[in-house]
Amino acid sequence: MDKFFGPDGLLARGLPHYQFRSGQLHMAQAVADLLHTDEHLAASGRAACLAIEAETGLGKTLAYLIPAVLSGYRVVVSTNTRNLQDQILQREIPLITEIIRPDLKALCVKGRQNYLCLYRWHQLQAGSQHELFTAGQRREIENWINTTRHADRSELTWLPADSPLWQKICCQTQFCLGQDCPDGSVCFLHHLRRDAAASDLLVVNHHLLFSDLALRKSGYGEVLPRYETVIFDEAHHLEAVATTYFGFTFSRYQVLDLCSDVERSTQTDLSVEHRQQIVEATGRLTAAVEKFVGTFPAARGRYLLPALLAKYPEINLHRDHLGAALSHLAVRMEAVGSSDGPWSQYSNRIHELEERLALITAEQFEDIQPEDVRHTYWYERTERNFSLFATPVDVAPELDATLFTQVRHCIFTSATLASGDGFHYFLNRLGLPADTRTLQLPSPFDYPGQTLLYIPGSGYPEPGAPDHPHAQQKEIATLIGYAGGRTLALFTSIAAMNQAYEALHDTLPYPLLRQGDASRRILLEHFRETTHSVLFAVASFWEGIDVPGESLSLVIIDKLPFEVPTDPVIMARIQRIKALGGNPFKDYQVPSAILSLRQGVGRLMRTAADRGVIAVLDTRLFTRGYGRQFLRSLPPSPITREQTDVAAFFSTANRLTTDAHVSH
Repeated sequence: MDKFFGPDGLLARGLPHYQFRSGQLHMAQAVADLLHTDEHLAASGRAACLAIEAETGLGKTLAYLIPAVLSGYRVVVSTNTRNLQDQILQREIPLITEIIRPDLKALCVKGRQNYLCLYRWHQLQAGSQHELFTAGQRREIENWINTTRHADRSELTWLPADSPLWQKICCQTQFCLGQDCPDGSVCFLHHLRRDAAASDLLVVNHHLLFSDLALRKSGYGEVLPRYETVIFDEAHHLEAVATTYFGFTFSRYQVLDLCSDVERSTQTDLSVEHRQQIVEATGRLTAAVEKFVGTFPAARGRYLLPALLAKYPEINLHRDHLGAALSHLAVRMEAVGSSDGPWSQYSNRIHELEERLALITAEQFEDIQPEDVRHTYWYERTERNFSLFATPVDVAPELDATLFTQVRHCIFTSATLASGDGFHYFLNRLGLPADTRTLQLPSPFDYPGQTLLYIPGSGYPEPGAPDHPHAQQKEIATLIGYAGGRTLALFTSIAAMNQAYEALHDTLPYPLLRQGDASRRILLEHFRETTHSVLFAVASFWEGIDVPGESLSLVIIDKLPFEVPTDPVIMARIQRIKALGGNPFKDYQVPSAILSLRQGVGRLMRTAADRGVIAVLDTRLFTRGYGRQFLRSLPPSPITREQTDVAAFFSTANRLTTDAHVSH
């Protein structure tokens, strides 16, 4: 790998601003060594695996891509975000094809809903819903269809993200006619699959990859062509995504969506009698699902299901009525007696919903030992929807059966994989052996010289104390004042974010932005462009946010991000760890919170020129024994508990910035 990544390698000669980084070379060599391990699968029955933590600024994407495309294997690169996919396809792949491997065939494969379905487009034009598009838009789409290769929605830059038109013309499993489709010979999805089968490198996201694994497990087909090597970037998300795809869901929205689709299809070639029968059946189903949902408590949130089913037998009664309404609609579908159109697909959807409803609400045996529990059963009520879930407590067996025993190599990488105990938590959650090869590479950024870590002094109240909210708001206001705005304030709950925002938005002399008041894209654009603004955010803004330069000079984190222990899935996992003799807090809750905290902290330094302050407003970092684990996992920034040090840091930073502007 030295001939590519070394000080005088191909990258140094081909890129004008290339900087040699020993960590990048080290990572590339580790990946190359693993990909030359051919005997591992035959000897152990499992893939050769490697976990690499490569912190921001190392150049990890090229470090795994170059050895991957030189390996001779078909490689799948799976990411969690669209941004990283775009970076790989628009920056890294063109570079590799230009200076390393001109014959490389690389392709991005997305979920089928990202591609146009010709059959649905032709049906829409022939139907009565012409209000969904103008004559000009129709011509645009027709011209596009005649020139595009895969009909990827992202090519229609003029089409809004929430376009109802796209929902009517995109590829969806329930509308696919398969071999019976009159447009099958020119299907864009077929073109995509053929091109994917001929590609050396496929770029996907985690959701598509796990959808493929779940589909293979079911025996009903596959989304991706067979591959030998998979590289997971942003790998810290794997357990959460796997949990989604190896579980089961039944929701009010799924039922209403089915009824809407069925009723819309009755406007085509059905007889009056069949149309009336089907509309009657969908009306019965709609009423049944509303009655079923209405028997559950009205409180929003996530709650365990089995105890509720035992307490309220009327839920089971209405469940049976709902199942009967689904069966009745299925009978009406079969009575249509036509293989044309979407009727068989509707029948498949109905039977799948019947099976999920029965599986999730089945009576649970109380004598099962906690360590033998495989799924946790729960429900969630939100403002607009109601859903039932059967969620795997441990995804390791599923990963072993569908992934680790099916491919040659698995590489996991992220800026945050290690917690206070190294890689133990990550390996354990995925069911990887303790002796799995690991590599931890620090960021090349100058954290000691360009950053400061601030934690409030001993007089600051701990979370949960009565005076904590007021003290926190006062602290946030003071720190933002020192930074002159330029702050990303991250909160562990929507309630805490809203409370702080409402308390401060009339007092701080800076533009304040809040997650939820606009789209993520618009908020980030305003935050980047308005240098002295402040962004209040939760959840998804803890990671994937890239704001280099002056606009982000202070990251505030309201408290240590422990997951809510009353969440049904978290509760089940805690109980399982206890049953197996472990310590849930030490083995699960603390490492999980450490990784989340590291993601939030990582928003500050995005380039070597960045500088700023990280403020974690939680004194438990010093008052509790586990605080030392958190501190050890954070970047090597100087630590202070004095506000005056923060003020001095920003005073010096502002002076350096002013001097730099003057010198230019």
